[in-house]
Amino acid sequence: MMGSRVALALGMAGLLAACSAAGANEKPASTAAAPETPYPSTYRAYPGAPTALVGATVFDGAGRRIDNGIVLFSNGTIEAVGGPDLAIPAGYARVDGKGKFVTPGVIDIHSHLGDYPTPAVSAHSDGNEATSPTTPEVWAEHSVWPQDPGFTRALANGGVTALQILPGSANLMGGRSVTLKNVPARTVQGMKFPDAPYSLKMACGENPKRVYGNRGRAPSTRMGNFAVNRQTWLDAKTYADGDRKKRDLAKETLAGVLDGDILIQNHCYRADEMALVLDMAKEMGYKVTAFHHAVESYKITDLLREEDVCSAVWADWYGFKMEAYDAIPENAALIANAGACVVIHSDDANGIQRLNQAAARAQADGRRIGIDIPDEQVIGWFTLNAAKAMGIADRTGSLEDGKMADLVLWNGDPLSVYSRPEKVWIDGALMFDALDPKHRPVSDFELGQPGEGDVK
Repeated sequence: MMGSRVALALGMAGLLAACSAAGANEKPASTAAAPETPYPSTYRAYPGAPTALVGATVFDGAGRRIDNGIVLFSNGTIEAVGGPDLAIPAGYARVDGKGKFVTPGVIDIHSHLGDYPTPAVSAHSDGNEATSPTTPEVWAEHSVWPQDPGFTRALANGGVTALQILPGSANLMGGRSVTLKNVPARTVQGMKFPDAPYSLKMACGENPKRVYGNRGRAPSTRMGNFAVNRQTWLDAKTYADGDRKKRDLAKETLAGVLDGDILIQNHCYRADEMALVLDMAKEMGYKVTAFHHAVESYKITDLLREEDVCSAVWADWYGFKMEAYDAIPENAALIANAGACVVIHSDDANGIQRLNQAAARAQADGRRIGIDIPDEQVIGWFTLNAAKAMGIADRTGSLEDGKMADLVLWNGDPLSVYSRPEKVWIDGALMFDALDPKHRPVSDFELGQPGEGDVK
């Protein structure tokens, strides 16, 4: 036992040392701190090697399937994706993918890892600043615990290479999100996805009215939700139209939304409420990027398509409260069939490890009503579409030339319940290898704990 712990500790130290060594010769990925970025990313890619994945079935995340394909990457980026005739330059490490599948790295648009880490104890519960119905001034990154073992579980079991950490949904305005690269780091800044835009987490419906109504204060109804929201936006517009010299952390976030620099991720279940939120967004001059937990999106697919709003949904989790009652498992297929944007999300430390399986279940539910979404499109539900709704699709989410080399080699069809990630690369660095214990990162917290590095 002790030998194993020492080996893992040394392995982890080696990874961090390698990261440090790489950083010595590289410029920081993000620009120097500016007033609007006081906690800039210090992320640097781990060392990688020029690699050719050869012979696998390639789903590029953007709708293409290539049988017996080749993926080339080096210096952290995808160099080329093609068929068996694609030339492999000299000096590239060859990885045999015959009988296996390659996809972009899995991306979860809705996670609370780090803010609600494992173990889930009250001392670690830092995801809801439930002290006021509007708290746009708080930032999720200031609660993230980088040692959360959930990060490595998501990597090893789910192939997750990037994820958005959102504050919880107790409040109408819960605060800013942070987008992370799923890499071991001592600090949250070391995980921050370089130059990813912030999002503002909003919530409509039952959560805010229940939390604050039970305290005898507004909002206690859905009309109260909108009244508080609208007044807050009106105050923010006044601030945004002024000189902004007197700093107000809450209004700085809202002004960023009005400027188009900060995205809106809106927890909202019911179709009628989503339609009202879209009206409020037009009234106040901002855009909703995605509705989360959107179990009734199937009722307003035309509206969502016309407004270019994504729906982040579960495959088949519903009925756990009244506003989730009228959900159907065919939701994702109906949204996609209408030409609107579907994202499969987790909102769960276990679910994030199986986003591929959730997408497969949603696909199967569509087939049962005659909607057959092809595999190559379904892969995009947990890769490119998530990246689009997080504002990072120009750099990751699909296997296209010049994008980050974030990718997963699966030991079978990723839409099969029997398949697992075999290897995971982030920016071209091999971060997990099921066949090599030296490439299974374990957080410092987990060293010596029961179940250390468990991979189910």
